[in-house]
Amino acid sequence: MAAAGILFYPLTALLLSLLLLSIFLVPSSAFPIPPAGNQWQIFQNLSGCLPGDHNPLLPNLKSYFQRFGYLPSNISNFSDLFDDGLTSALLSYQSNLGLNSTGFLDQSTLSLLTQPRCGVADVIHNSTSAAATTRGRHLYSYFPGRPSWSPEKRVLTYALTDTSAVSIDVPTLRPVFSRAFARWSAATTLNFTEVPSNSDGEIDITIGFYSGDHGDGQPFDGKLGTLAHAFSPTDGRFHLDAAEDWVAVGDVASAGSDDAVDLESVAVHEIGHLLGLAHSSVSEAVMYPALRPKTRKVELVRDDVDGIQQLYGGNPSYRDAAPTGTSSRETGGAGSAAPLPEEKTAPLVVAAALGLALWLI
Repeated sequence: MAAAGILFYPLTALLLSLLLLSIFLVPSSAFPIPPAGNQWQIFQNLSGCLPGDHNPLLPNLKSYFQRFGYLPSNISNFSDLFDDGLTSALLSYQSNLGLNSTGFLDQSTLSLLTQPRCGVADVIHNSTSAAATTRGRHLYSYFPGRPSWSPEKRVLTYALTDTSAVSIDVPTLRPVFSRAFARWSAATTLNFTEVPSNSDGEIDITIGFYSGDHGDGQPFDGKLGTLAHAFSPTDGRFHLDAAEDWVAVGDVASAGSDDAVDLESVAVHEIGHLLGLAHSSVSEAVMYPALRPKTRKVELVRDDVDGIQQLYGGNPSYRDAAPTGTSSRETGGAGSAAPLPEEKTAPLVVAAALGLALWLI
């Protein structure tokens, strides 16, 4: 019995130390911590919610789907029931955004629901008056009626008309938007020219930063959530949420804020809307609606190029776009691969020390 007692404590200590090590060896990326400002993170609490269930968060989810075109706009009082209407909206959402169409709130769907995104609707429920998909055999899409700028108008003017709501000065903003427009110009027959905001001539595209309700019927919602929105041709309005932690210079992946948003990435996307493209189902495409914080996605892929060239024709000197499915188009920084998660060594040291102490007792 004495021998058994002598062996018991070291074995217990060894098992305890191994247990602690196994916990701390799990990569931190396995349990991603969402940005603090993400208002849609509550949807993660719907994990396991099934059709027929009641959940107090389901009205929030239904409002989300209504906002982005998956439920009728005339409903104002949503129930907490996972009903057939929600299942239908969920299936449409999964199909439109390139997910497996399960009709369930699986982890990949919940993860995408929590990501910041463009404020332009993906579809319009039983309507042809705003953004809706017309895909055919491609994954890009257009607005209803396929609006575009006139064939006689191949030089479009743009101006930064309202920047007072952000701390970034105009000389810093100007090259960001210039590069964003140049990416579309390179692939098409279009050209873009910046003009002063007080220009006497016609300004085709106006760009501004705004907060909350700013008079266009599409109020911003604060940090993350919807990042920006733009209107189809030939409206020309392009609005960005002033509440975001915009990064206009440097590597967004190295930004101090976990909520940092790459300005050029959002600008390239919204310019696509200004030119007539709606959202794409291709997650690598610039026209995909979601963009994670601290990521950069500015290069057009084949789906983007095919869509825009169907509207305006191609630039003969344009180099071929990256093929659809090239995952490196979305990166953790300016043209770099997403950084590996930082290894956490301190917890390992603590676990090892604790195990050794228990062994020696």
